[in-house]
Amino acid sequence: MLGATALAAMPAMAGTASVEPEESSVATLAPPKPNWVYLQRGFVLPGTAIYDTADGKYLAQIETPILGDLAIDPAGKYYYVAETAWTRRLHGTRQDYISVYDATTLKLEGDIDIPGRILVGSREHNFILSDDGKTGYIYDFSPISSINVVDLVKRKFVRNVELPGCADLIPNPGVGLAALCSDGSLASINLTGGKTDITRTDPFFSATGDPIFDNVEFDQAKDEVVMVSYTGLVYTAKLGAKPTVSTPFSIQEAAGVRKGDTKPNDVNWYPGGAQPIALHTASGHLFVLMHTGEYWTHKRGASEIWDLDLASHKVVKRLPVEGEPNVINITQEAKPKLIVVGEGEGGSGAGLAGDAEVLDPATGEVKYTFKGAGSGLIQVFH
Repeated sequence: MLGATALAAMPAMAGTASVEPEESSVATLAPPKPNWVYLQRGFVLPGTAIYDTADGKYLAQIETPILGDLAIDPAGKYYYVAETAWTRRLHGTRQDYISVYDATTLKLEGDIDIPGRILVGSREHNFILSDDGKTGYIYDFSPISSINVVDLVKRKFVRNVELPGCADLIPNPGVGLAALCSDGSLASINLTGGKTDITRTDPFFSATGDPIFDNVEFDQAKDEVVMVSYTGLVYTAKLGAKPTVSTPFSIQEAAGVRKGDTKPNDVNWYPGGAQPIALHTASGHLFVLMHTGEYWTHKRGASEIWDLDLASHKVVKRLPVEGEPNVINITQEAKPKLIVVGEGEGGSGAGLAGDAEVLDPATGEVKYTFKGAGSGLIQVFH
């Protein structure tokens, strides 16, 4: 009887349904904006999500694979993704290339083959662009440390430059590149002539005694790179053909507390996280994820964000933060917004997507929360 009732009702229900065909369409994005943030989903979940920090809305997702590297065209026309695939998924012939996506439609425009790249995630300095966006630099390690130089206008590989003992590529406008080296120096890689010229500063840090976090910050207006060590020493270096490194100072002492050291069982405030610092270039303020612990707790998430004025060497604000975030960045607007992400379910190392929060850097107030947004690198548009 129930079946008969349902069948009897079907003609009446069908009469109310729309028979008009659906029309498909393709949405478009505006060019990248300073208030947008790009959140890599993490080690397990591929893709880079784009969010608008002005209204907290999800905009789109760029197809970045696990261990892929995203670079944003400074002119706002393209997104470039350095990635790797094998002809039989996890084996077969390896293929390394840069995928080029239109920034407004996210349509794949083509690929640029490259001879190799290093497979390391959540590192902004493995794939960088020149200041004019015409050249791409991809870090490789096969069989030695080197750089693949790519012409993004002609979309072709140009050459490979050996970079022994160095990594962490940094733009060096008018010269080419800079890079941190295992002997504690900073290298300047001059690519302007026909022959590559590499010069190094004197060693200024110990890669084994007190390493520098590899997610460094670059101020293009000043040609200056800002670096923080595991114990909390802050270095700045003026780039150029012959970079000069400033005398470091302690971020703990800048906050009025005891300087960090390497002694075991000595609890203090230390920087930590996968992406522990964020520089607002216009104001010269560096925001650092800080936690209490011992030396070698450099992967631990933060309980506070310290606002450091680089000009005065003073921590001007300490913002308590929930969720122990281990990734931070800041938009480059006149009134910027902080973005932090904590580890997802499973804790540190699980790689699952965590919650991202947009904070007011003046007060620490949470403006928006993006659930399950990511646990990887956060990038912003410069």
